[in-house]
Amino acid sequence: MAFYNSKQIAKLSVEAGVSKVHLPMSSLLPLGFLGGAFISLGFLLDIRVSANLPADWGTFGAFLGASVFPLGLILILIAGGELLTGNMMTISLACFSRKVTFGQLVKNWVLITLSNFVGALFVAYCFGHLAGLTDSGPFLAKTVAIAKAKLDEGFVASFFSAIGCNWLVGLAVWLAYGAQSVGGKILGIWFPIMGFVAIGFQHVVANMFLIPAAIFSGYFGWGDYIMNFIPVFLGNAVGGSIFVAMMYWIAYKNELDTIKITEK
Repeated sequence: MAFYNSKQIAKLSVEAGVSKVHLPMSSLLPLGFLGGAFISLGFLLDIRVSANLPADWGTFGAFLGASVFPLGLILILIAGGELLTGNMMTISLACFSRKVTFGQLVKNWVLITLSNFVGALFVAYCFGHLAGLTDSGPFLAKTVAIAKAKLDEGFVASFFSAIGCNWLVGLAVWLAYGAQSVGGKILGIWFPIMGFVAIGFQHVVANMFLIPAAIFSGYFGWGDYIMNFIPVFLGNAVGGSIFVAMMYWIAYKNELDTIKITEK
């Protein structure tokens, strides 16, 4: 199975980051919507698979749910979509390599955050609430239980949990860029994403689906969501930009600084 080495992946990631900040709004916003929707579909699948499992299965049930969650990032990276947490790695690496400006990075993150949120709300309200897929029985109980656990973590725990999450998500994107076949990309995505979900790390876009789904069913409030969003966004930013992008930029700084970018 053909693949790129880590130094080659770093260059591909920089080029991807440059491409992302130059997407026209007519592409960026719908791709951002799809990114939020796809991650939400992965989480919805996780809930539908794991909610009815016997309690005595213990953490194996959590593993089964985690094993199907990667559907979201698989769809984003292969079918097409823009995801905030992935952009926190690729655009940061391009910024460290002086191929995009900090202003371009902030603009992209803001627009993708908003469009991911709209996509996630669409799935939470239309499929979770109106279609009743997270609104009754064991599926409601599972949704509320996971949301409560994330909200109860508090600022510091949520922040560090989010660092771990986007360290793994950034590496999933990294490995996907390293594969030269669809099968290789799926395997590269699957292991890190399954890992972060099974561990229970916090993902800002996944929470855009989960917590509103519980809110639409009458639990918690939007103030609770905001208090979770802030530390998880910040932690995800650190995980993707520092623990992946900066580390590889330090390792391959000389090579990355000499990349010639022709994108306008």
